[in-house]
Amino acid sequence: MFIAWTTVATRQDADRLATGVVSRGLAACVQIEGPVISHYRWEGRVERAEEFRLTCKCLPEQRSALEAWILAEHPYETPEWIVVRAEHVAEKYLSWARTSSSTPPL
Repeated sequence: MFIAWTTVATRQDADRLATGVVSRGLAACVQIEGPVISHYRWEGRVERAEEFRLTCKCLPEQRSALEAWILAEHPYETPEWIVVRAEHVAEKYLSWARTSSSTPPL
C-alpha cells in the first residue's frame, strides 16, 4: 500500500478532490485534516498559509492513475505530491482496501 499527501487552500477543494479520488476508485480512502498552517518559500518570499491536507491510501496498481488525476485536477500551480510505501499494513485493513478498490467507480 502507498500513502500519498497533498494540500489545498480550501475545504471545498479538499472535499472535491477526495470525492473525485474515491468515486473513481483511485484510492481506498482519503482523509482530510485541517486547517493546518504551512510555512514555505514561494517565488523568493517566505509565505504562511492555512491549508487542508489530504492523505490518500492506495494500492500499487492505483498509484500512477491517482497521481495523474490529482495533478490534473489540483488548483495549485505546483502542488505538493508526496508518496511513500507503507512498511506494514494490517491484513484486515489491506483486505478491505483491496475489496473497496475492486468496486467499479461510480
